[in-house]
Amino acid sequence: MSSTAVVWFRQDLRLHDNKALAMALDAGDCVVPLFIWAPEEEASWEPGSASSWWLHHALADLQAQFKEHGVRLLLRQASKGCSSADILKEVAKATKAETIYWNRRYEPAVIGRDTRIKASLQADGFQVTSANSGMLFEPHEIANKAGKPFRVFTPMWRHYSTLDVPEPIEVDLKQLQSRVRLPKGDKLNDFNLLPKIGWAGDFGEFWGKPTRASMLERLDGFIAKKAENYMPTRDFPEVDGTTRLSPFLHFGQIGPRELWARFANANNRSVAFDDGVMRQVIWREFAHHLLFHFPETTSEPLNPKFANFPWENTETFLRAWQKGETGYPIVDAGMRQLWQTGWMHNRVRMIVGSLLVKHLLQHWHEGARWFWDTLVDADLANNTMGWQWIGGCGADAAPYFRIFNPIAQGEKFDKNGAYVRRYVPELAKVPAKYIHQPWELGELELSGCGVVLGRDYPAPIIPHRDGREQALAAFKQMNEQT
Repeated sequence: MSSTAVVWFRQDLRLHDNKALAMALDAGDCVVPLFIWAPEEEASWEPGSASSWWLHHALADLQAQFKEHGVRLLLRQASKGCSSADILKEVAKATKAETIYWNRRYEPAVIGRDTRIKASLQADGFQVTSANSGMLFEPHEIANKAGKPFRVFTPMWRHYSTLDVPEPIEVDLKQLQSRVRLPKGDKLNDFNLLPKIGWAGDFGEFWGKPTRASMLERLDGFIAKKAENYMPTRDFPEVDGTTRLSPFLHFGQIGPRELWARFANANNRSVAFDDGVMRQVIWREFAHHLLFHFPETTSEPLNPKFANFPWENTETFLRAWQKGETGYPIVDAGMRQLWQTGWMHNRVRMIVGSLLVKHLLQHWHEGARWFWDTLVDADLANNTMGWQWIGGCGADAAPYFRIFNPIAQGEKFDKNGAYVRRYVPELAKVPAKYIHQPWELGELELSGCGVVLGRDYPAPIIPHRDGREQALAAFKQMNEQT
């Protein structure tokens, strides 16, 4: 007769390539799958509104997958008087489970939480086994030649190229069985993950169903039709040339091992394919590597010089940026795409970030918090590294004095203005020559396009030249104080 084990699902919302689940089934255990909604246990980085929308649908999908195998995914919600540790113990005792499995996470607050939970469970006589299903290689496994954490991406990429990437974990789903009477659980709607306002109404139109099945369909289509052109098209926001797999990876609807294997085994494999998409998988690993070794970077700059940077706190600048009303069309298109879809093209993320922290001198913290709440793929490691990169204060960061010209960036990556017209429709009739600087068209000609600056569309929040000079002056001031 087999024993019973609790498998605690977190950011590994899949049955396939799931090591914790595989270990439980391989041990001959009858599995009790459990998900606990405990946002308060993630310290100051509770899941944001957009990612909570995604989580709702990912959990519904996981429920359906378990149901196909005759198994119920038990949902529970933590509270002030009932922590994740309490729930794990309660469920284990109710089902007579002796072993608890989970896949590891790497955010600082979660590491501390999980360490305490493991110790508490073991003290009560439970066996606890944790595993890796979220990374190709865990952050503590990777080091440079000096035995220290990598702080520059390219050497880490080269190091990864020498390693044998692990194959996906085989999970014998035929062993899934429901022979244990489960305690009462919560309903998914009890978690209140869906936004209470209609803000996320367009998410579904953009993403379709955020399910594993829809993800695999998109992935297979990308491999078959788009992978070869990934490198030449990835920087153009109007082109559907990226995988858009980041939220699926974040919530573990697919793991990096399976993703790597599917790419590597593709019949149309090419050098561009390897150097492009595969490189992004390692970039994700780099982000988690940095957060693990430098947990303070969620709030403090990795480069200590930037602790003295003269950031400003200008509410009107921040609000205009958040609303997509800066007067720079490529920036405003990106911010509106974010609001409407919960996602933003990566090239545009760099452009909007540069404007905020350089032209407007707003702290990168403000950008990180806004992205955290509005991105469906909000990931603490990626978000932290990305904003420190933009701010010039992180590992392998772009120098602060590299200041994106939002006009030139728009003209280069959205030459005909299709992306701007999609998300800034008030500029739809502006000729391509002027779409990224409509103020240059002239008042009369612009009014003929249905646009009056200051009424239908704002003038630039700050002239590019003034913003650039202001940023360089602030950088100089920081260096003089260091």
